[in-house]
Amino acid sequence: MGGVTTDREVGSLRVQVESQGSGPPFVLVHSLLTGPEAFEEVAASLAERFLVYRLSLPGFGRSDPLAQPDPTIDDLADHVAATVAMLDGGPDTIVLGNGLGGFVAAAMAIRHGSTFGRLILSNSGAVFPPERTAAFGTMSTLVSEGGMEAVVDVAVRRIFPNHYIEAHPEMVDERRKVLEAVDPGAFAAACRALAATDLRSTLSNLGNESLVVVGAEDATTPPEMGHDLAAGIANATVSVIAGCGHCPQLQAPAALLDAIRSFVDREEV
Repeated sequence: MGGVTTDREVGSLRVQVESQGSGPPFVLVHSLLTGPEAFEEVAASLAERFLVYRLSLPGFGRSDPLAQPDPTIDDLADHVAATVAMLDGGPDTIVLGNGLGGFVAAAMAIRHGSTFGRLILSNSGAVFPPERTAAFGTMSTLVSEGGMEAVVDVAVRRIFPNHYIEAHPEMVDERRKVLEAVDPGAFAAACRALAATDLRSTLSNLGNESLVVVGAEDATTPPEMGHDLAAGIANATVSVIAGCGHCPQLQAPAALLDAIRSFVDREEV
């Protein structure tokens, strides 16, 4: 990965942070199915005008898992907010979260929105429908009993549409290696946290100007979840990336960067 990777202390926990560039802070928070390395191309481009931070969520990379046996999305949001504060974030800080990172970033905005500026929620939502929460329960059980190997193949194929996997089979092995290194307990806990999360009743407290990015072929957080999320945020706009699955930073980085630039370069409303 580009940039400088360091271990920071947030409370009593180690947090892996990669930084590159200079300018206003731009914080990137990864999904359940990837790590900060997924943002490599996007981060390199953003670093031309921002001080870009890529965080490893608890249990990913070298970051310590949270101490709670069953941390919630709010617990993760408080932890990321403390990390951003440690990095001297402020009202000019932009936060982008993808997937799990999007849920965390949305909860962070609801709970700590005055501590940073604009918000980008990529392939995320406010709540999963019941049939999808059941899938998280299954994954949590499988990982708890059999480690990451029990779910890694299925999880990898939730990242991209089939047509992309057929054209880029090497991406499957690359993603598998990343997921195999995740702490199984932290992954299982994140699955349970996502299944239990429902931000709908508190979205009205989210005042940050927001962009919701939707992958038109996202099978993990389907497009309707993104549109429903945006509808619940007062200052939200939507950008749809055609043909894209769950992780535009990997599949369509140029399109994601175009959406980011359009959002951050416009005058605040």
